[in-house]
Amino acid sequence: MESITLYCRENGSDKVYQASLQPQEQGYVVNFAFGRRGSTLTTGSKTPVPVSYVVAKTAYDRLVRQKLATGYTQGPALTESLQHQPPTPTGLRCMLLNPVAEDELEDLLQDHVHWMQEKMDGRRMLLQKQGKVITSMNRLGVTFTPPETIQQSAAQSPEDFILDGEAVGDVFHVFDILSLAGEDLRQSRFATRYFQLRDFLRTFRHTHIKLVESYCAPEKEPWFQTLKEQGKEGVVFRHMDAVYTPGRPNAGGPCLKHKFYETASFVVAKNNDKRSVSLLLFEGDKIKRAGNVTIPPNHAMPKAGSVVECRYLYAFWESGSIYQPVYLGVREDIRAAECTTDQLKYKAEPTLVTV
Repeated sequence: MESITLYCRENGSDKVYQASLQPQEQGYVVNFAFGRRGSTLTTGSKTPVPVSYVVAKTAYDRLVRQKLATGYTQGPALTESLQHQPPTPTGLRCMLLNPVAEDELEDLLQDHVHWMQEKMDGRRMLLQKQGKVITSMNRLGVTFTPPETIQQSAAQSPEDFILDGEAVGDVFHVFDILSLAGEDLRQSRFATRYFQLRDFLRTFRHTHIKLVESYCAPEKEPWFQTLKEQGKEGVVFRHMDAVYTPGRPNAGGPCLKHKFYETASFVVAKNNDKRSVSLLLFEGDKIKRAGNVTIPPNHAMPKAGSVVECRYLYAFWESGSIYQPVYLGVREDIRAAECTTDQLKYKAEPTLVTV
C-alpha cells in the first residue's frame, strides 16, 4: 500500500492533496482527497472498480506526477489512523430532523422537556474510533475523509466511540453520542447520552473536538435571541427522553430544528456565463426552475447534475425562483431526489383588505 500527502501554498492558497494505492477485494484502487488545509476534504477515486496492481500503480504514479507539476510539494507521511478512506456505505445513518412549525416555537422555548442547542453551519458527520482506526461518515452513512486535525484529536481518546456532530472547518462540534467503549447508547434517553458525552470528553485532550452546549428553560429564550442576533444558522430542540432514531420522521418528531435564515438543496441544471449556474427542483414528477446563483471565486464551478446548497431570503410563488441566493457549496451527502419544492419558504402573499 502506498500513500502520499501533497501541499500547495502558491498565490496565497493553502491546499492539501492526499493520494493512496490500496488493495481492495481481488485488486487495487487509487483513491484521493483534496481541499483547503484543515477543512473537510472532498474525496474520490481514480479507479471506480478494483484493477490490477500494474494498472493501479500506473494511475497512482501519473496522478502524483501531475500534482507535483502544478506546484504541490510532498509533506509528512500519513500515520495508520490518518490514511484516506475510500467512500464505503457503513449502514450507520444520522438522525435527521424536521423543521419547527411556527405555532410551536414559543412552546418549545418555554417548556422544560426540550433542550436547545445551537445548529452549527457545517457538514454533518458521524465520527467513529475503533482501536487505532478513525472513520467518518456523512448523513447517508457513507465514509469520507475528515480533516487530519479532527482525526488526530479523536485518536487521543482512551475509548472507542461513535459521535454525532457537525464539522466546521477543522473543528468537529459534537452534540450526541451513539456508543462508548463498545456500549450501544442509542436506546438511552438524550439527557443520559448528553451527560455521558460531556463526562467522556473530559477524559482526554481534543483541541479540535468541541461539545455543543445545551440550554434548558429559562435559559433557552435569551440564548435563542443571542444566537439570532449573532447571525448563527439556527437552533435544535431535543426532547430529553428522545432515543436516537436514524432517518427522518414523516412529520414532527421528538427533535426539531429552527433556522434563522432559509437554505435549500438544488440540482444544477447547467453552467451559465459569468460564473453562475441554473438551479432546478422536483415537484412530484415535474421539474421546476428555481433561478440562478453566482458561484464565488473561491469555489470550483459545480458540474451539471450535482447537488448544491444555497441560502436565500424567500421564493416567489409565481416563478418558483429564490430571491437573494447565496451559494454555500456542493452537497455530496444529499441525493438529487431530495431536492424538492417542499423545502422552499415562499414570500408572504399580500393580505387583501376589504372595506
